[in-house]
Amino acid sequence: MSAQLLRMEGISKSFPGVKALSKVRLDLNYGEVLALVGENGAGKSTLMKILSGVYQKDEGEIYLEGNKVEIPNAKAAQEMGISIIHQELNLMPDLTVAQNIFIGREPRTGFNFFLKEKELNEKTAELLEKLNINLNPKETVSDLTVAKQQMVEIAKALSYNAKIIVMDEPTAALTESEIKTLFDLIENLKNKGVGIIYISHRMEELKVISDRITVMRDGQYIDTLYTKDTDMKKVISLMVGRQIQDESRPTTTVSKEAETVLEVKNLSTKNFLKNISFTLKKGEILGFAGLMGAGRTEVARAIFGADKIDEGQIFINGKEVKINKPEDAVKHGIAYLSEDRKRYGLMLEMDVNSNILISSLSNYVNWLTFVNDSKGYVTSEEYVKSLKIKTPSIKQLAKNLSGGNQQKIVIAKWLAKNCDILIFDEPTRGIDVGAKTEIYQLLNELAQQGKSIIMISSELPEILRMSHRIIVMCEGRITGELTNEEASQEKIMDYATRTRS
Repeated sequence: MSAQLLRMEGISKSFPGVKALSKVRLDLNYGEVLALVGENGAGKSTLMKILSGVYQKDEGEIYLEGNKVEIPNAKAAQEMGISIIHQELNLMPDLTVAQNIFIGREPRTGFNFFLKEKELNEKTAELLEKLNINLNPKETVSDLTVAKQQMVEIAKALSYNAKIIVMDEPTAALTESEIKTLFDLIENLKNKGVGIIYISHRMEELKVISDRITVMRDGQYIDTLYTKDTDMKKVISLMVGRQIQDESRPTTTVSKEAETVLEVKNLSTKNFLKNISFTLKKGEILGFAGLMGAGRTEVARAIFGADKIDEGQIFINGKEVKINKPEDAVKHGIAYLSEDRKRYGLMLEMDVNSNILISSLSNYVNWLTFVNDSKGYVTSEEYVKSLKIKTPSIKQLAKNLSGGNQQKIVIAKWLAKNCDILIFDEPTRGIDVGAKTEIYQLLNELAQQGKSIIMISSELPEILRMSHRIIVMCEGRITGELTNEEASQEKIMDYATRTRS
């Protein structure tokens, strides 16, 4: 038996106005983890959608275990032993864990009318135990955290006797312990001869888990490298085709005398947040660090009026304000970029132009309430250019763009609104290293213009690189505050694991 499990040769794919892939190749061996890397828009997801039957190739050949195959649809791919865990969760929120994992394959009565719930739950429990995933088969998916929903996706993919598993950013929403569990699963699968294509922007992760790395750029194959022999800086250089500056600390400072634009005093919520107090100065980037579930997003949502505050005060420019809903926050010049851009940040079925202008639409309406399209188009085009949003035009639907470019659209929306206080919750999640650098530059420019930024991030190097000050949280409380000069990854983690300040 050949060591080669999969070979894709000369794969090309075009969409209206976009050449997504041009003669791309990829090969995967039995019992191997092949990392597939490239900037957002490089074509990784498109190539994998062709492999999994979601898209049809325009040109090229696919060989599975030495045999040339056609993959007409997703069902055919599954039958061939190809499973994919998509970057964006693809679950049915109103169904249980068990129902999601075995959807379409549920045990039923003789006439196929009724579901055998007990048998289904037992089957799921057996699978989850085998995979060392701690989930209740009966729990409704909508009640799960994003991390646990991700584990359901993984279990679903592994429930098929797959020869090839594609994992597209599988750890984006996982905790360190959950990542370890996933990596243990991957090692077990490798030992069974399963081939894994692993898409991730986390370079440290790839060094640990992958055997080889295939690099794509602008819809083309660039190179394949053996991980153990490869420097990650070389991989990044191949990905972006340009030098990436790695500044470890902020390039600007904020004066102690700078005016306070936002002050939060003793903010509490009934079930979680306890006595949250901090200040934000003009032109400052204030980082919020902590482990998953520490309460950082909850603080952001409370300030923005998305969650109810039970106690506490909010002051803007020294004046107390009442924020009961997001509209109140926006009126006071506060913008919030959610970590879940597709659910809370974008209108996926609308075009780039509409998404950028939606928060500031009143600026483009005349006294007769007619929208000045040409004025709006100019604004949208300016943001597409300045933020380097890769789109064939501003009329392209948001859903057709890569995750990184979707994130940039959300940022553009709030910049168009011209809010003075910007809350960025995981602004670079799921974004490649090149786009990250561009967003870092953008945040610094905004701060230099006098905008004040709260940045929530789970990546400590990102927190240290961007933040003038750092607030650390654990279990709904602030457990530490550090200047950038005194902060280190070790100090942040120390505070992040304290249950009391």
